[in-house]
Amino acid sequence: MGVTCVCQVPVAEGKSVQQTVDILHKKLEQLAAVKQGSFCVDCETYHATGNVSGQPTKLLYVMHNSETPLSCMALFEGGPCVIADANFDVLMVKLKSHFQNAKGHKVECRGSRYRYCDFLIKVGTVTMSSSARGISVEVEYCPCVVPGDCWNLIREFMASFLGSSVPELPSVFAAKPEGLFAPADCVDTMTQYLELFNKLRKMQIQGSNVR
Repeated sequence: MGVTCVCQVPVAEGKSVQQTVDILHKKLEQLAAVKQGSFCVDCETYHATGNVSGQPTKLLYVMHNSETPLSCMALFEGGPCVIADANFDVLMVKLKSHFQNAKGHKVECRGSRYRYCDFLIKVGTVTMSSSARGISVEVEYCPCVVPGDCWNLIREFMASFLGSSVPELPSVFAAKPEGLFAPADCVDTMTQYLELFNKLRKMQIQGSNVR
């Protein structure tokens, strides 16, 4: 696994989510990127039960990625993170007295995978409650595992099809110690997806409050 950046792409003015996704596909194909199947990332939210009175409820996020079908990831709010096998979902059912599934909070991101030289690109539609809420773009530079060594290259490539929507260095990489060999890994990627999902969820809640 290389260095991966996940970002949200705004819906084009006057266009729908699907139309914007189609525009991104066309731009990638114009670059001669080759379509290589599909991908899916999902996230289930659980509330920890039995907390001490007056303390906020801790959240546990259980995430799956089609790139790693035999494992899943459990991220506690504020850390730590656990990588487990796919049977972890069965364990969560048995732990329902400790963790309550937050119904209606499942987030899913599905879309197409593209390959362009050393880059793997995934353009996805983020859905909540069967409704499209946003667009994600994941770009992985496969030959490198040190973010500082290839971020400028990733940013330049993303600009070729995202234009001004290119993101800044992801916070998960900015937090890595400088001067030390701190390679990127799958936890960094899933953390970025979680940040994106939570951002879109807050936007949905704010939109509901305005109405």
